[in-house]
Amino acid sequence: MSDDRGRVTSAHWGAARVFTEDGRIVRADPFEEDPDPSSIARILPQAVHHADRVARPSVRRGWLRGDRARGAGRDDFVEMPWDEALDIAAEEIGRIRRVHGNGAIYGGSYGWSSAGRFHHAQGQLHRFLNCIGGYVAHQGTYSLSAMEIMLPHIFGLGEIAFRHCTQERWSEIVAHTETLVAFGGINTKNAQTIAGGTGAHRTARHLRAFEAKGGTLVNVSPQREDSPAFSRWVPVVPGSDTALILGLAHELERTGRVDHRFLARCTVGYDRFRGYLLGHADGVAKDADWAAAISGVPAATIAGLAERMATTRTMIAMAWSVQRAENGEQPIWAAATLAAMLGQIGLPGGGFGEGYGTTDAGGTGPMRRLGGGALPQGTNPVRTTIPVARVADMLLNPGMPYQYNGEDRTYPDIRLVMWAGGNPYHHHQDLRRLERAWDKPDCIIVNDPWWTATARRADIVFPATTPYEREDFAREPSDPYLFHMPRLIDPQGEARDDHEIFRGLAARLGAEEAFTEGLDTEGWIARLYEDFREKSAEQGVAVPGFDELKARNWVLIDDAPQAAESVLAAFRRDPDAHPLPTPSGRIEVFSRTIAAMAYDHCPGHAVWIAPTEWLGTRGRYPLHLLSPQPGDKLHSQLEAALADEPGARPMQVAIHPDEGAARGIADGALVEVFNDRGVCLARARLTADVVPGVLILPTGAWYRPDGQGRDTQGNPNVLTRDIGTSRIAQGPTAQTSLVDIRAI
Repeated sequence: MSDDRGRVTSAHWGAARVFTEDGRIVRADPFEEDPDPSSIARILPQAVHHADRVARPSVRRGWLRGDRARGAGRDDFVEMPWDEALDIAAEEIGRIRRVHGNGAIYGGSYGWSSAGRFHHAQGQLHRFLNCIGGYVAHQGTYSLSAMEIMLPHIFGLGEIAFRHCTQERWSEIVAHTETLVAFGGINTKNAQTIAGGTGAHRTARHLRAFEAKGGTLVNVSPQREDSPAFSRWVPVVPGSDTALILGLAHELERTGRVDHRFLARCTVGYDRFRGYLLGHADGVAKDADWAAAISGVPAATIAGLAERMATTRTMIAMAWSVQRAENGEQPIWAAATLAAMLGQIGLPGGGFGEGYGTTDAGGTGPMRRLGGGALPQGTNPVRTTIPVARVADMLLNPGMPYQYNGEDRTYPDIRLVMWAGGNPYHHHQDLRRLERAWDKPDCIIVNDPWWTATARRADIVFPATTPYEREDFAREPSDPYLFHMPRLIDPQGEARDDHEIFRGLAARLGAEEAFTEGLDTEGWIARLYEDFREKSAEQGVAVPGFDELKARNWVLIDDAPQAAESVLAAFRRDPDAHPLPTPSGRIEVFSRTIAAMAYDHCPGHAVWIAPTEWLGTRGRYPLHLLSPQPGDKLHSQLEAALADEPGARPMQVAIHPDEGAARGIADGALVEVFNDRGVCLARARLTADVVPGVLILPTGAWYRPDGQGRDTQGNPNVLTRDIGTSRIAQGPTAQTSLVDIRAI
């Protein structure tokens, strides 16, 4: 039986109208309301029905014998009935709790498994673990750990509050901004995605409007493709953004274009920074010539850009990719300081912002933050947390001290890892090191629809449903669409949703009532939706009943951005009446809090620190590897089907023609990219739109090493460094890696 009209459902990359026939998804068309739909949904039929789906609960044969070595290919899995597999998992969870305590359980589950409000895998796992005594949790995100730590130090606001309540909306940029300087660019492929799904992608049309009104977009990036074709490309050496920003700042000082009145009213500590900038502290003036030698941007270009920024309404935008690097805290602080020197923070279309184009939520401004609709996770009795990107450090070094944002901490001794809705073998760095770390715990339990690299390296694997095999509802706070997500097909194989999997485990551990509160999945969805509806009504927003939403499939909510003055506009107008929630109440160009941490790499203001791996120190490995997000998927989702397409794998690596010619590499040639950490295959793409000395290899390919340990699909994280940004944020440093490349 076919569904001729299809039904709309939501996903992280946007809504799609999905068609089924005889219990199978056969087509996914763009949502008709979306002016710039993502192409990601096209692969849904192949992915949902792929042979790589986990069919039945599976337990690693070696683990049953007591073997911890989990590398894929070392072992096979024994398929089991659900009751038997749940019994085994519950017994192991219970043993670890009795012998080691709940502080030996790591509840990882970092990933974007569903845009639905109820079937959020991470929320389901964490609720389950809290019901049985808690777990070690993570702090921050792989996407923007350094920014999440630094924005509160500089502006007193967390990243979400800063982005939605403080920085300029796209409408104001289009209306008022003359010069938009984008460090790391503004790439519309990244804006395909948003955490809660979207009905209508907006970033591309905002950029078109900015172009149409004659605005200047400056793309400061190692590759031209990081911004639309109308942008002005300023090629820059990877990892040198802070030096370039300091050169721009020095040029403002040299030409007398610093807004000292704004600095005196609205900031603290500029004199400390100024002494460093002018070289009073170290004898090195951070002028345009100095910055040019580091960044590769000519001094004349730096001077011209500084003049333009000072004489036009300027917004400085920082992409998340820039801070995923060694000392990634510094370009954020330097860019905010530069914006303060220009004196345009709080003016319409001026100042400093982040995340424009990183997701489709960037630049949407403050929406009414409708509450409700989220699964309550309860209270975690275990207080231990780790920075999210330090999971391998934790597993390899139990009991080791480390520092994080001014705190002295110790890594816990983890014996059980539980993961649902994510693939750390996609987003973590130095995968051979992660593989060594993965062998340390007594047990790893994973819920996953597919045999990802993580699932293949688990001990117990439970087959989970995809969002198309269960019911839910979706609403992204920055988007006016509300979606019913219908169950489009029956669960494939013996898959169960995460809630049912954890209900089964909770029942065996004496916590079923606490976990379910007497509700089944349908009951929970009804409760969460009614909670969302009631809280929306309190905000004056009408939301239809759930039965009506089901019948209509999707609705537009009257939830326009608020016209209230932004936090920074009010602060600028009267900083005494509207102080920022920093220790000083001002923008902190110099932070006493950070200075008191006494970290040798950060004296309390933005500084240039050369990375330990970059083009300024190249030796055996002369090329800088960058690993941006892919354009054909979100992270590594749907990769099973994408990898089947002829010629799609290994992934393409972009390389400048001069670098290719020097190595005898032709366009389309099969190559190896390598360093001391690993080797992966790739397919060369010669292009002059990348800086010489730089390789661009997107993430997302599933890690599949051959017998020699060489990844066959083109996963850059076999090559990237697994060190923290610094002791301040301990974020990931995927963009700080040197490699070489050779034809094979």
